[in-house]
Amino acid sequence: MAELSLSGVYTALVTPFSPDGSEVDFLAYEKHLEAQLEGGVAGLVPCGTTGEVPTLTDSEQRELIVRSKRIAKGRAVVLAGTGSNNTKKSIEGARAAVDAGADAVMVVMPYYSKPTQEGLFQHVSAIAKSVNVPIVLYNIPGRSAVELSVDSSLRLLEACPNVLGFKDATGNVLHCQELLARAKRPISILSGDDALTVPMMSVGATGVISVTSNVYPKQVSAMVNDALAGRLLEAGKKQVGLFAVNKAMFSEASPAPAKAALALKGRMNPSVRLPLVEASAECRARLSAVMAEYEAS
Repeated sequence: MAELSLSGVYTALVTPFSPDGSEVDFLAYEKHLEAQLEGGVAGLVPCGTTGEVPTLTDSEQRELIVRSKRIAKGRAVVLAGTGSNNTKKSIEGARAAVDAGADAVMVVMPYYSKPTQEGLFQHVSAIAKSVNVPIVLYNIPGRSAVELSVDSSLRLLEACPNVLGFKDATGNVLHCQELLARAKRPISILSGDDALTVPMMSVGATGVISVTSNVYPKQVSAMVNDALAGRLLEAGKKQVGLFAVNKAMFSEASPAPAKAALALKGRMNPSVRLPLVEASAECRARLSAVMAEYEAS
């Protein structure tokens, strides 16, 4: 199994669509990837929630991963989202992602089903044992309705050597601290919340899986690089500077605001697939004002 450096900015990539949402706009996607790499991101995360993965076909997911790997050319890690609330489907998705060239896979906790901690343990264990690549576990109780506990995380670290890191979107910096304090082997934790990146890095996280970096890869990378270098005061100032932007990015159901922001920059259509809808006129106006103020600062 290849080593994986879980450090820096990993962009939770949006998936550009045609104006009516019927097709993936692969040309816009490749241009978006190039902009991310030019902005200094360390990782590309296709086929996650921000990429509207529940609405993507299997063939679309494969092509997005293939193109991510081809464009990256070793300049960034390709971490593909593959989890679902169906263990068998998650295993198939993980294997398909590896076949398509993913360097690692990200497994979200099963949503809606609300399994017990034992169910989460067995679900993740089955997926981890099915592939020989690094696994990143995505803990986001606000969307999945279940939280992978620290105790269960420690069990998984002992049982699954290829579980190397966590995307922590618990919103609780104490969770991150306890896991780092109790882990018996090296692990990496990436913030799953743009607004908590520097606070989490101040206690040991090594970066972020970011939505905001879709729009501002260079600026988010500069903030994270400051934190990694121990320049926490400078990083904190950059975090505060991004406050209004981060808030606007989640003012409506993600990734509609991020896509609207990219459309304002002429990068892609703002279209999303149902059940999501495009950002409202009010959201677009707020984004335009916030972005103009941020870019002028």
